[in-house]
Amino acid sequence: MGPLVASAPWRRRCGASALRCRPCCPEEPEVVRSASSHAAGLVSCAGSGGQPLFGAPGKSSPTRPSLPRRRCSHRVVDLRSDTPWLRRKVGQDDYGEDPTVNELQRVVAELLGMEEALFVPTTTMANLIAVMCHCHRRGAQVLLGKKSHIHVFEQGGVSQVAGVHSQLLQELPNGTFCLDEVERKIQESHRSKYYPCPELICLENTHCSAGGRILPLTYLQELSQLAQRYGLRIHMDGARLLNAAVALGVPATQISQHCDSISFCLSKGAGAPVGSLLVGSKDFISEAWRVRKLLGGGMCQAGVLAAAGLVALSHVEETLQRDHSNARCFAQGVCDLGSPLCSINPATVETNIVMVTLLTPRLTPDRLCELMEAVSAEEIAVTGHAISVQLFPWGEHCFRAVWHCDISPHDTQLALNKLHFVLDNCGQ
Repeated sequence: MGPLVASAPWRRRCGASALRCRPCCPEEPEVVRSASSHAAGLVSCAGSGGQPLFGAPGKSSPTRPSLPRRRCSHRVVDLRSDTPWLRRKVGQDDYGEDPTVNELQRVVAELLGMEEALFVPTTTMANLIAVMCHCHRRGAQVLLGKKSHIHVFEQGGVSQVAGVHSQLLQELPNGTFCLDEVERKIQESHRSKYYPCPELICLENTHCSAGGRILPLTYLQELSQLAQRYGLRIHMDGARLLNAAVALGVPATQISQHCDSISFCLSKGAGAPVGSLLVGSKDFISEAWRVRKLLGGGMCQAGVLAAAGLVALSHVEETLQRDHSNARCFAQGVCDLGSPLCSINPATVETNIVMVTLLTPRLTPDRLCELMEAVSAEEIAVTGHAISVQLFPWGEHCFRAVWHCDISPHDTQLALNKLHFVLDNCGQ
C-alpha cells in the first residue's frame, strides 16, 4: 500500500524542528526556569545586566516570587513550543481566503478522490450538512442504522434541524445492512404515497458501535449499485475512514468511490486537536458551504486549526498502524487471561476499537470502569504500579477501549495488567 498522503511542501514547512539550540556566551550564563503553567520545563535566558523576568531591576515582583537561578555552562535549549503550525498563514475562511484551510481542503479532497472538500468544526456538523444537502424536501427519508452515530449520538439533528425522516435499519454484527432489507424498505416507500420518499442512505465506516468493524469493499459496491437503481445517494460517516483504509491496505479512494459524500474527522485517529471535513462533488460542496454558514460553522482565521490537521495527516498511516497493533495486543491479552468474568473474540478487532463483554451481573460496565480508574494501596503493593485506566461503559454488558496516538505499547501492557488485577479481585 502506498502512502495515504503524498509528499507535499507543507510537510517540510510543518515538520521544522521544534528543538533549537544556541551557544551561551560565558558572560551571560544566567538561566531561569519559567513558571509558565502551560509549558513545563521551559528555559529562558536572562543575560547579565538584563531585566529580571518579573518586576523592576533588582526587586522581586509584588505579585510573583523571585525564581531560583542557576549557571548555564554550555548552551541554552529552547523547548518553548512544539507548534510550528502556528506560523502558518491564516485568513478569513468564511470568504475562502484562508490559504491553510484551502490547502487542507485540497489535500483531503485528493486523498479521498473527490472534487472538493469543506472544513467544518465537527463531524456531527459535517453529517448534518450532508443530510440537508442530499435531502431537498422536508419529510424526505434517510435510511440509516439503528446503532449509527448519526442516529444515536447527534441529538437527532436529521429530524430536529434538517426535517428529514429516519428509516432505521438493523445492522449486522459487522456494521453492514442486509441488502435485501434495504431494497425492501425502498420498495415499500415507492409503492405507497403515504410513505416518506427515501433520498439518502447513510453508512458508518468504521462502525463504532460494532467495535470498529470495517465495511467490506464488495458490500460497498453492491450497496452503491442498489442505490443507483433507485436514484438514492450515499453518504458515509467516515470519521474513522482512514482506519479502514490502513487496515485493508488499500488507498482511501477504493472506499470513497462508492459514496456521493463523506465526512472525515481529523481529531480521531489522525490526532489533530479539532476539525473535520465534508467531501463531495463541486456542486455538492457549493451547497454545503451555504448550509455551513446557516449552522454557524464558518470560522475566521481557521488556519491555525487546519495547520494542525495538515501536520497530523503527514504521519497518519504509521500512527494508525500502531494503534491497530496495540488494540489487537490488548484484545489477545484479554482473551489469554481466560477470566470467567469477561469474554472477547480477537478476530473481531479489525482496527483501533476493542469491545469486551462482561459475563456476570455482579460486575457491571460502570463498576468495572470505576475500578479500572481508581488506584488503591493494594494495587501498588501487588503490581508495583499506580495505574489509572479510563474506559467507556458501553451498554449493559460491554466496555469499550479505543487506541489513539497518545497510547504506547507500554501503556497497553499496563492497562492489561490493571484489568488482570481488577478481574482477579472481583473473582475472589
